[in-house]
Amino acid sequence: MRPDDARTAAGRLAERLRADATDRDRANRPPVREIELLRKSGLLALSPHDHAATHAVTRIVSAADASIGHLLGYHYLHLWRVGLFDQAELTARTWRETAERGWFWAAVSNPQDAILATPVADGYLLNGTRTFATGASVADRLVVNATRDDDGERLTLVVDAHAAGVSHPADWDNMGQRLSASGSVMFDRVHVTVGQVVGALPREAHDPRMVRLSLSALSYQSILTQVYVALAEGALAEAAEYTRRNARPWALSGAESAARDPYVLAGYGELVAGVRAAGLLADHAVAALQDAADRGGALTAEQRGEAGVTISSAKVVATRVVNETTTRIFDFIGARGTASRFGFDRFWRNARTLTLHDPVAYKAREVGAHYLTGELPPSTSYS
Repeated sequence: MRPDDARTAAGRLAERLRADATDRDRANRPPVREIELLRKSGLLALSPHDHAATHAVTRIVSAADASIGHLLGYHYLHLWRVGLFDQAELTARTWRETAERGWFWAAVSNPQDAILATPVADGYLLNGTRTFATGASVADRLVVNATRDDDGERLTLVVDAHAAGVSHPADWDNMGQRLSASGSVMFDRVHVTVGQVVGALPREAHDPRMVRLSLSALSYQSILTQVYVALAEGALAEAAEYTRRNARPWALSGAESAARDPYVLAGYGELVAGVRAAGLLADHAVAALQDAADRGGALTAEQRGEAGVTISSAKVVATRVVNETTTRIFDFIGARGTASRFGFDRFWRNARTLTLHDPVAYKAREVGAHYLTGELPPSTSYS
């Protein structure tokens, strides 16, 4: 799918999702139907190598439904990070089969959980539980990080999400991102072959190959930043429409409508300026990620670090903007706008849930340390 076609398809899908977003959020059901909509839209086939396109599509969809945009953004980054191991044949086959069959991808990679891989004659047996496995319960294929239980080697594998021994406890019941299917996944003697091994992480932290492989952590941060901006954009757009159509001017304003109230106008102006600034910074972060990715094996630790600072800067701003925007819109829709049928609370609930993914204070600390001392961010699962 070409980038322009993808943006058009994302716009059509967003309109459909927006129409019943409040009802679906309230129903709190697994996003099986929504994944089918993604499949039929053709968006799952967009090349994950084009970060500008994948991030733009993620943002368009997330503005209508942050859960589904979150799932779509992660689908792209999981597909893309398979290619970081430089297995050209496996990567090409994975991307081709995804496009042909409409596969949806999720991952099992929480660094705080341990999936163990026990060597057997023709491969491995996977055992363990991973929490916060966003999208895994509705996925077709999984990218799984596992640790060999005999020598500690860390492997990345591709696994059929419906393979024998894979199960999904119904334990996702959080206040926000309800349709992101972010519950647990369990592996009980799940057999994988040697051919399903994408690669192994170098044993030495200073191995030059780790610089490129560590870009996967930055891609998570960049996608999440786009979802934050989209949440703010979606909240602002729907609140503005309500203000135009339904909100009443305060008696002391002297205005003929709420949309003419000078305080309402100033309030929206502040929010619009903040959201637009966050959006531009988020796109700057995408460009930094793309530049780092395009350098391939020539990427240096310093270049990777500079990209990390740019992405962290965008995330710090986007976090503040989305939490402020999803809170302050209530000042401009008024008391009647808090009726549950309007669903404005879902933006705030989604923002507060998602922005707790990892502490933003550590991102601010990275930016500050780089500015004051030149220190580069540490390469971790979150930075």
